[in-house]
Amino acid sequence: MNEMPQSTVEIVQQEIAALREGLGRLTGTLTKQRAVIQQIRTSHGVRGLERPLQDLLAFASAAASMAQELETRLPQFDQELARLQDNLAARTKEHEQLSALYEVSRVINSTLDLEEVLKQVMDTIIELTGAERGFLMLIDDETGELEFKVAREMDRKTIDDSSFQISRTIVRQVASDGVPIVTTNAQADPRFRAQESVVSYSLRSILCVPLRVKDRITGVVYADNRIKHGLFGDRDRDLLVAFANQAAVAIENARLFESVVNAKKLMDNIFASITSGVITTDDVDKITLFNRAAEKILGVPAHTCLNAPYSSALPVLGDVLPPLMEEVKTKGKKYIRYEVESYLPTRGQVNLSMNLSPLKNAQDETLGVAIVVDDLTEKKRYERERAMIRRYLPPELIDSLPEDLDELQLGGSRRMLTIFFSDIRGFTTYSESHAPEQVVEIVNQYCALVNAAIRAHNGIVDKYEGDAVMAHFNTPLLEEPEHALQAVRAAWAIKLAVETYHQRVSPDSRLQLGMGINTGEVVAGNIGAEDHMEYTLIGDAVNLAKRLQENAKPGQILLGQSTYQLVKDYVLVNALEPIRVKGRAASEQVYELMGLLPDRK
Repeated sequence: MNEMPQSTVEIVQQEIAALREGLGRLTGTLTKQRAVIQQIRTSHGVRGLERPLQDLLAFASAAASMAQELETRLPQFDQELARLQDNLAARTKEHEQLSALYEVSRVINSTLDLEEVLKQVMDTIIELTGAERGFLMLIDDETGELEFKVAREMDRKTIDDSSFQISRTIVRQVASDGVPIVTTNAQADPRFRAQESVVSYSLRSILCVPLRVKDRITGVVYADNRIKHGLFGDRDRDLLVAFANQAAVAIENARLFESVVNAKKLMDNIFASITSGVITTDDVDKITLFNRAAEKILGVPAHTCLNAPYSSALPVLGDVLPPLMEEVKTKGKKYIRYEVESYLPTRGQVNLSMNLSPLKNAQDETLGVAIVVDDLTEKKRYERERAMIRRYLPPELIDSLPEDLDELQLGGSRRMLTIFFSDIRGFTTYSESHAPEQVVEIVNQYCALVNAAIRAHNGIVDKYEGDAVMAHFNTPLLEEPEHALQAVRAAWAIKLAVETYHQRVSPDSRLQLGMGINTGEVVAGNIGAEDHMEYTLIGDAVNLAKRLQENAKPGQILLGQSTYQLVKDYVLVNALEPIRVKGRAASEQVYELMGLLPDRK
């Protein structure tokens, strides 16, 4: 394509050379012919031929004159040919540049990789202009400052940051007013020769044009050559402006695509990291988003749900979702914290909370539904366990419990602790002779005395059974290293509290308590069904404590052997005869608590 015009010029040059050679031969021949005719005329003087010879001589002279005139014009032909050749070369270069411009425009618009687009743009600029170096800077949307994005050499190598030796004044000026700048010799250009960068960096040919998108300057392209001057002209400037306008659009598209990709990655990361399940559907009820938390909560893999109707993808919510979804889509209704109890094959019974709201576009048209699912299963279990524990512990101790109640081993654990039982003696007789309301009131009074003493000594009231009270010390709910001693002190405090209470009530309300205390290893944990559970103790030590209470006389506190061994240095006791208790073959040594040692109290 580029060789054909050059061959035509060469042919014309060859033809002119041949014409010059032919004219030279013609002129020589005519000159010789005129000399011969002149010689014939002067030598022979032939009569009758005078006139023809004169005409022939005149013709030869005219032909020679014309040949000489043509020969004098041949240099003009050469000059015109040279001019045409220059124009053809310029047009050829322009054609090559435009072809390259088209090709690179096609290439840079075929990718949305910002880094790749920037490199292609810079390499093409250097190729089109013949520059030694090229720099591309973009304006930061937040700071408004120009930032170097790519710097390339003519051999397509990236320039190191330390080599960014350019005229920043020119760059800032072009970025500010948007007018391209071209200089053939910056060292001699009065506009720039006073600039320190131009002088110190020995900058000569400089071409700088703005990157513009819809009348908004987005950056600057800077090309230079530190050796050659006169490298860039107006044609290069106009060409680069045209290319820069296309490149700016390609760069902007790549930047927008990059921002969209980054935003999507960020959104995906957010959706993946949040603990709430996020599900979205389109206008035909197909699932378009199903995050990791939704997979975990509902026990359904995302790949089976995406692009599938929610009704078939989420059968676990099949009875709940359809009416809610219909109201959200058709009426624009929102559901906030809609609680659902459901059975999931992979998890069992779960408690869920759902928020449903319509997805709308800028025209307020509903495009689908957004569903946010939170798993309340552990929270509900936590609340149930806390509510249960509140029955056993003083309110001030609830806040000191660990967040994870599994640490308390509520499901059951072996533990060494002390068990306390008390019972009102003579209660049956009293209830037969008093009104039920009075009976309840007197029971509550004595139970209150017991409860207060138990809690004051770090014990937990397990249960009330009519006029009897069961308590324990050192369960996982409330650890107490000196559980035996604290149980004994609580019993003695109850005895003193009852005596004080008797001083302010009528004689017929003065009832006595029988108390039993025993220490041993038991299993402590929740007993019962899911809808009704109690935290209690199971073990032989519990049974013995109960038997001791049953054998205690009114106002008497009986201690088992194991309890006595732990508290013997702190108490006064009366060793009783061994007794046989129900359910045991051997006799049990029993001690009656007579008081606490003064120095240990």
